[in-house]
Amino acid sequence: MSGGLPSFDTYDNTPELIPLRDATRAGDWAAVRGFLGRLGSVDDLIAGMNAVAETEGAEGFLERAVADFPADPLPRTILAKRYVIIGWDIRGAAFAKDVSREQFDRFHAWLRRAEQLLIQVCAEQPAYAPAWYVRITLARGLELGQAEARRRYDRLRAHQPHVYGAQAALLQQLCPKWGGSWEAAHGFAAEATREAPDGAPTGVLVADAHIEHWLALDDGQGIAYLRGTGVLQDLRNAAAISVLHPAYRPDLSAVAAHSTFAMAFSLGGHHADAAPHFAALGDRASEYPWSYVADPKAFFLRHRKSAREAVTR
Repeated sequence: MSGGLPSFDTYDNTPELIPLRDATRAGDWAAVRGFLGRLGSVDDLIAGMNAVAETEGAEGFLERAVADFPADPLPRTILAKRYVIIGWDIRGAAFAKDVSREQFDRFHAWLRRAEQLLIQVCAEQPAYAPAWYVRITLARGLELGQAEARRRYDRLRAHQPHVYGAQAALLQQLCPKWGGSWEAAHGFAAEATREAPDGAPTGVLVADAHIEHWLALDDGQGIAYLRGTGVLQDLRNAAAISVLHPAYRPDLSAVAAHSTFAMAFSLGGHHADAAPHFAALGDRASEYPWSYVADPKAFFLRHRKSAREAVTR
C-alpha cells in the first residue's frame, strides 16, 4: 500500500491508454481505431471509447471519421457518447429543480443528436453492445422511463450478458433520483452479481448501489446505513467474488472498481475490509466515486492511513 499523494488522472493511473489519448488529440482516426480494435473485452472497449469521448474538442475529428467511414459503427458510437458528454456538461450535476429550462433544452438537443446516430447503428447492427450501452444513458437523459431503459439493457444483454459498463448505466436509472426505487437498484445489483462468473467486475454494482443509497441520506443516516451489518456482508460477498477473487483479471476499469469498494468500506468504518482495495490502488484513484465527497484527496489519504493501521495492529 503506497503512501504518496493520490492521482485522479486517467492517464497517470492507466498509462496503457496514453497512445489512445495522443492519437485522439492528433485527430488520427486510424490509430484510434487500431488501438480500440486490439482491446479484448466490451468493457475495455467502453473504457477506451469513453477516454476518446471525454477529450475536449474530439467531436470535430469524430464527425470527420463518421463521414469517411459511414458503414463503421464505432465512430458513430463514440461521437454519440461525445454528444452525450457535451449535453451533460451543459445540464450539470444539479437536481432537476435547479436546472434552467434553457439548460434542459440544450441538453436534450445534444442527446437527441446522439440518439439519432445510434438508432441507425442499432438498426444496422442490433448486436452491437457499445451502442446499446450509450443508449441506456440516453434513455435516462431523455427521460424515456424505466421500461425503455430496461428494454435497451435487455437488448444488449441478449448478446453480451455481463457488460459492467452497461449494468452501471442501468443502475443509475433504477435509483430513486431517476424515477426508480432502492428495491429495484439493490435487487438488480444483487441479481447481476449472482449471475456473473466468478472474477467478473459485476460485483462492483453492489458497492455502487450502496454508495448511491448513502448519498441520498442525511450525513448521520448515511454513515449509519453503511455501518449496518447487512450492508457490510453485502460488500464483503460482492468483493470476494469479483475484484478479490483469484479469477479476477484487472482491466481498464480496475482503478474505478477498487476505488468503489475502498470508499464504500471506508465510509462505513470498515477499514480492514478497505485495506486490500487501497493496496491494489496504491496512489491511484478514479474520479468516481471519490468526487462524491467534499475533498477527495484528503478523504483518500485519511482512509488509506486508517486501512493501513487496521491491518498492522
